Amino acid sequence: MADIEIRTFELTDESAVIALWIRCGLTRPWNDPKRDIERKLCVQPHLFLVGTTGQKLIATVMAGYEGHRGWINYLAVAPQYQRQGIGRLMILEAEQLLVEAGCPKINLLVRTTNSEVIRFYERLGYVVDDVISLGKRLESDES
Repeated sequence: MADIEIRTFELTDESAVIALWIRCGLTRPWNDPKRDIERKLCVQPHLFLVGTTGQKLIATVMAGYEGHRGWINYLAVAPQYQRQGIGRLMILEAEQLLVEAGCPKINLLVRTTNSEVIRFYERLGYVVDDVISLGKRLESDES
């Protein structure tokens, strides 16, 4: 496994983070990654983590807690560093920060077609909840 440092996102990381999210297939037209970063920096920015090796940004995870349950978003590991335990380290760090905030439960969303990622989370103790995720866009990011 690469020698990895996990730290809080810094403004100078923005372009590398967006490039990583694009390479990992996490971006969607209706979610402008630049706006998602701007929004996160206004709410619990200490829960937006990046993983680096040397000067190279290779991983991200964005967490949040609203007093009822925590959320994990934007877990990404550069393809050449996947399957080395880095995603697990990123999740464990985010979980620890959520525990320290008093969070009793974490939720996350995975596309139903992404069976490999579902198995990854199941190995970390996550289970499929018998729920339907509903959403409502309050602000459009599409140009």
